[in-house]
Amino acid sequence: MEALTNPQPPFTVRVFAQRFSSTPRGARLARHLALHVLHDWGIPCRSDASEAAALIVAELAANATTHGRVPGRDFELRLTHAPGDTDALGVLRIEVGDARGERRPPGPGELVAPPSGSGSGNGLIIVEALADRWAVLDRVPLGKTVRAELDLLY
Repeated sequence: MEALTNPQPPFTVRVFAQRFSSTPRGARLARHLALHVLHDWGIPCRSDASEAAALIVAELAANATTHGRVPGRDFELRLTHAPGDTDALGVLRIEVGDARGERRPPGPGELVAPPSGSGSGNGLIIVEALADRWAVLDRVPLGKTVRAELDLLY
């Protein structure tokens, strides 16, 4: 038997998915639970990555409960952590999906700042500032998902 000359580094993809009620309480719970999961995955609380992820989850969950709410339907939070090898970046993907497909938010490069003093409308601007990539995707069988990705350094 021949020994491997260039073995592949171990590669573990972690996934967390949970549905929450489309209420402000559900949005708060999603943010708190996301922070707990990230800490369990080795992304320490109060780190830059953890803080950015918490803000992104909070904004996307608030949008799902405010603009994407369909009575009787939950929203879903999905976190995926795909670490890279020792020379590469890992990626944290945050996805929030809701059942309302006809009210799609603007995507990357389409955002318009809300009027000054309006007190709302800044959520996706915050997501765009914090995420390395983000997109609005169709959700099967219905609805939409907003995906944001953070590149993580090891």
